[in-house]
Amino acid sequence: MNIFFKILGSSSSGNSAILRIGELTVLIDAGLSCRRIQTLLKKEEIEIEKIDAVFLTHEHNDHSIGIKGLSKYANLPIYANKDTINAIQPNLSRRPNWKVFETGTKFVFRNLKIHPFSVPHDAYDPVGFFFEWGGDDLFNPYYSLAWVTDLGFVPSLVRERIKEAKILVIESNYCQRMLDEDTKRPWSLKQRIRGRHGHLSNQKTYELLESFTDSNWDKVFLMHLSKDCNDVETVRAQFGKLPGQGNRFDTFIVDPINSASIPI
Repeated sequence: MNIFFKILGSSSSGNSAILRIGELTVLIDAGLSCRRIQTLLKKEEIEIEKIDAVFLTHEHNDHSIGIKGLSKYANLPIYANKDTINAIQPNLSRRPNWKVFETGTKFVFRNLKIHPFSVPHDAYDPVGFFFEWGGDDLFNPYYSLAWVTDLGFVPSLVRERIKEAKILVIESNYCQRMLDEDTKRPWSLKQRIRGRHGHLSNQKTYELLESFTDSNWDKVFLMHLSKDCNDVETVRAQFGKLPGQGNRFDTFIVDPINSASIPI
C-alpha cells in the first residue's frame, strides 16, 4: 500500500501534516489557515475536498486555527476530545462535524487505528497520536506513525509510543542558550517554555532519542522548531551524532521557515 506523509507547517506559527494511506487521506492538526492548507495541498495534487478526516491534538491556535475554515465542509469529520472541542467551539461561527474521542481510548477510522495518549502541556487535554495501519497481508504490511509535539517532559506511556513507531514525529522546540539570550520573551514565558508543561529542548529530545537502543524507527522528523530560539543548523549539530542515525533510521529536520524536511 502506498504511503505519503508530509509536514505542511511546523513552528509556533502553525503545525499540520498530511498522511495518505492508499485511498485514505487525513490531516494531523490544522494550525494553518484553511486557505493556506488548501494551497499546500494543491502543490501535492490533493484537493482539500478529498480530505477524509482531521485529527486534533489540542486547542492552541498553532494546532487548530484552520478549523474555522474547515468547518464549512459539513461532511468532514474532525476528531478531538471533549475538552479540546469545548475550548475551540466558542471561537467559531458554525459547528464543525465534531467527532469525540476519549483520551487513552483506541478507536478506528476506516483502515486506520488511532491511539490518542495524554501529553504534559498547558492545554485543557492535550494528546499525541499513535496511528497504525496494515498488517493484513504481504501486500499491506504493518506500519505506524507517532505524532508527539508540545510536551514538557516524556512520561513512560509516551516513551512506549515513541519506541513503537515506524515514523516518529517529535518536537525539538528550542535551544537552551538561544532561549536564555532571547530579548523578545519575558522571563515568565521562558519559564513556561522550559517547564514540565511547556516544550522539549534540543538537549531533552536528543537525550530521549539517545536512550532508545532497540526502537522500530525508519524515519524520525524533528519539528516544531522555534523560529527565534532555534534553527536548522543548531539542531543538525546536535542530532548529527545521534546513535543509529543514518544506519538504523534516517532523521529529518523540519525547517520552521518553509517546512522543508531536511535530512541530517
